[in-house]
Amino acid sequence: MERISWDQYFMAQSHLLALRSTCTRLMVGATIVREKRIIAGGYNGSVSGGAHCIDEGCYVVDNHCIRTIHAEVNALLQCAKFGVGTEGAELYVTHFPCVHCSKAIIQAGIKRIFYANDYKNHPYAKELFQAAGVEVNQVELEMVSIDQHHLDKLKLTAELLERLEQAGVEQQELQQLRNEANTLFMQAPIKG
Repeated sequence: MERISWDQYFMAQSHLLALRSTCTRLMVGATIVREKRIIAGGYNGSVSGGAHCIDEGCYVVDNHCIRTIHAEVNALLQCAKFGVGTEGAELYVTHFPCVHCSKAIIQAGIKRIFYANDYKNHPYAKELFQAAGVEVNQVELEMVSIDQHHLDKLKLTAELLERLEQAGVEQQELQQLRNEANTLFMQAPIKG
């Protein structure tokens, strides 16, 4: 069995954290790592004990929800709360950081950022990272990396498509099913 890469492992953790988000606009998760060890995690949500967007809606001012603390800042605050240093650490985040988070990340001494999805990648945030010498890399989460049964699922899907073809399903419908399966598996086309 091939082991999951470190980048995929930490990115998967960030995606898992995003599932705790209480934001109705975008679910984001962030994991801070030092020397291949997770030191903190955060997701975007409201102040502890406060009203959540999922319960009362977003509190939007100038097109930004001011009720929400971003995932990156929540992870950094967790480090501050428990006295864990972030100098030289790495950050894995589900979406490219906003300008405000970018400034906090730089001030915290984070040296490498790995993000999965582009999201309003602000040119000034990129400029700040470059000026501060922060390395920024896009690392999309490969769901196949965390699904131990992906090959079995792929094989079963191919077999089912083959049986549908043998049963006389129209080629147009069969091709549509193949396209949907390929999108679902996000990998090389399923033959048939």
